[in-house]
Amino acid sequence: MLKSKSKTILLATSVTMMAVGLIIFPQESFEASTGGLNMWWKIVFPSLLPFLIFSELLISFGVVKFIGVLLEPFMRPLFRVPGVGGFVWAMGLASGFPAGAKFTVRLRQEGQLTRIEAERLVCFTNSSNPLFLFVAVAVGFFHNPHLGIILALSHYLGNFCVGIIMRFYRRKEEKSHTKAMPKLPSIRQAFSQMHRTRIKETRPFGSLLGDAVLSSIQTLLMIGGFIILFSVVNKLLFHMNITGLLASWVGGVLHIYNFPDSLSLPFISGMFEMTLGSKLTSAVENASLFQQTVMTSFILAFNGFSIQAQVASIIASTDIRFLPFFFARIAHGFLASMITVLLWVPFYKGNKGSGSTVQAFPVSGTGEQAGSLYQYMIDFGPLLTLMFLILYIIIFTKRIFKGLP
Repeated sequence: MLKSKSKTILLATSVTMMAVGLIIFPQESFEASTGGLNMWWKIVFPSLLPFLIFSELLISFGVVKFIGVLLEPFMRPLFRVPGVGGFVWAMGLASGFPAGAKFTVRLRQEGQLTRIEAERLVCFTNSSNPLFLFVAVAVGFFHNPHLGIILALSHYLGNFCVGIIMRFYRRKEEKSHTKAMPKLPSIRQAFSQMHRTRIKETRPFGSLLGDAVLSSIQTLLMIGGFIILFSVVNKLLFHMNITGLLASWVGGVLHIYNFPDSLSLPFISGMFEMTLGSKLTSAVENASLFQQTVMTSFILAFNGFSIQAQVASIIASTDIRFLPFFFARIAHGFLASMITVLLWVPFYKGNKGSGSTVQAFPVSGTGEQAGSLYQYMIDFGPLLTLMFLILYIIIFTKRIFKGLP
C-alpha cells in the first residue's frame, strides 16, 4: 500500500513539474516541440511507413510463416524463439525503432509466440537502422563516414549478444514443454504453412491493404507523440537545472574511467532522447574521438526513455512485460561500449584522440551517397507524410460511414 501511494505521489509530482515548466518556459517548449515534429514529419514517418505496411501484408499472406519454417533451425538453438523471430529481427534491423516491438506484438496476438518467447524476442529485435547510424550520427554529427562502421558493428553485435543472453531468460518455466531440436526444413513444408495461413485470411485484398495502412499510421502517430513529448521534457529538464544536477552525479562515475566531466550532460540528455544525446556528445571538444564514440555507442544501445516509452506503449496491448526489455537495454549499452573499445584498435590505429582512420572496409563514396539520401528524405519526406495522412483520413472516414470498426 505504501509503495502504491509513493508511486502516486511521484507520478503526480513529476507531471505537475512538467506542467509548471511549460508555463515558465513557453518559448523553449514550443521550439523543442517544433524540433520533435520536424524530425517525425521529415524522417521518421516516411522512412518507417513502407516497412510497417509491407510487413503487415507479409504477415497476412503467410510469407512470415514461410520464413519462420526455414529459419526455425537457426533461431531456436541460438535464441530459443521460433523461426518467425528471424523476420522480426531482420525488419527491426532494417527499419529501426520500434518496428521490432510492433511485429513481436502482432505475432504474439496471433499465437505464433508464447509470452516468454515474445519477451525474449522484443529484447534484441529493436535497434537503430543503418541509415540513422551512418547518415545522422556518423556523417551528420561526427562528419566522419568511417565512424559509422564501428558504431554499426558495436550496435548490432551488442544486440546479438543480448539475444544470446536472453535465451536463458525464464528457461526453467519452459522445461515442461521444451521442444525437440528442429530438423532441417523443406521448401515444400514452408510453402504448405504459408498457403494455410493465406487461406485462413478471409479479408479481401482491399480490406487487408486498408487495415495495414490504418494500423501503420496509427503506430506512427503514437511514435510522433512520444518524440514531441520527450523533446519538450528534455528541454524543460535542462532549463529547470535538473539535467545539470544529474550530470554532476554522473561526472563522478565518468572520472573513474578517465572520461571528462563534459560528457556527463550529453549522457543525461541521451538517457531521455538518444538523437540529442548523440549530437551533444559529438560536440564535446575536450573529449577524444575514442571517448565520444564509446559514449555514443552506450547512448544508442540504451535507446533513451523516448524509444522505451514507445515500446512500452506498443506491448501494453499484450501480456508482454516491459521490465525484461528495460534491463536488456542496460545490458546492450554496456555490451556495445565494450565492443567499441575492442574494435577501436583494428579501425583506428595510433593516437586514440587523433581520429586517424584505418579503412578496414571499403567505404569510398558512402558518406556522399548517404548524405544525398538523407537530403532526399528531408526534401520529399513531408510531402509523403502529408499524402498518407490524407489517405488515412479518407479510409478512416469511409469506414465510419459504412459502420465498420
